[in-house]
Amino acid sequence: MHVQEWLDTVPAAAVYALVGLVIGLESLGIPLPGEIILVSSALLASQHGDIDPVMLGACASAGAIIGDSIGYAIGRKGGRPLLAWLGKKFPKHFSEGHIATAERSFEKWGMWAVFFGRFVALLRIFAGPLAGVLRMPYWKFLIANVLGGTLWAGGTTAVIYYVGIVAEAWLKRFSWLGLVAAVLVGVTSMLLIKRKAKKAGTSHQETPVTEPT
Repeated sequence: MHVQEWLDTVPAAAVYALVGLVIGLESLGIPLPGEIILVSSALLASQHGDIDPVMLGACASAGAIIGDSIGYAIGRKGGRPLLAWLGKKFPKHFSEGHIATAERSFEKWGMWAVFFGRFVALLRIFAGPLAGVLRMPYWKFLIANVLGGTLWAGGTTAVIYYVGIVAEAWLKRFSWLGLVAAVLVGVTSMLLIKRKAKKAGTSHQETPVTEPT
C-alpha cells in the first residue's frame, strides 16, 4: 500500500503525531523516510479538509527541532565511539566516507551546515549527532536548528499543499474538458456517418439500371 493511501486510513491526530515522530527520529540520527512522510501528508491535506496544513507544518517543525536537539545531546555525550557504533549498525548511512564528508561540511560552514543540512537527506540525519560530537556551541546549533527545521518543515508543507490544491483543481477542470471533448467527438462522428450514409444512398438512387435485352 502506498504511504499516502495508508495515511488516508488513520485519523488526523495520528497523522500529526506520526509526522512529528518520524521526522524527530530521523533528525535524532535514525535513518527513516521523514521527507516522504511529510510530503505524503501535505498532499493528503490538500485533498481532505480533516488535516490542517498549519498544524501539520507545526508538528513537523517541532519534530525536526526536538529530534535534532536530542541528537546533539547524544552526540555530545557519546563522542567518536557513538559514530563508530552507528557505522556498524547503519553502514549504508554512517559509513566512514559519509562521516568524513559531513565533518568537512561542518568544518567549512559551521552552524550553516546545520541549517542547510536540513535540506539534504544525508546531512539531515547527521546534523544533530555530529554537531554534538564536534562540540559546536549549543547556542549556535540551536539558532541554526530552529531556523533550518522551521523553514524546511513549514516550507515543504506549504509548497506541497498548494501544489496539491492547484493540481487537483487542474485535474477537475481537465475531467470536464475531457467530457466535453468526448461528447463533441461523438456528435461529430455521428454527423459524419449520417452524411456519408446519405451520400451513399443518393448515389445509389442516381445510378441507372440497365434492362436486359
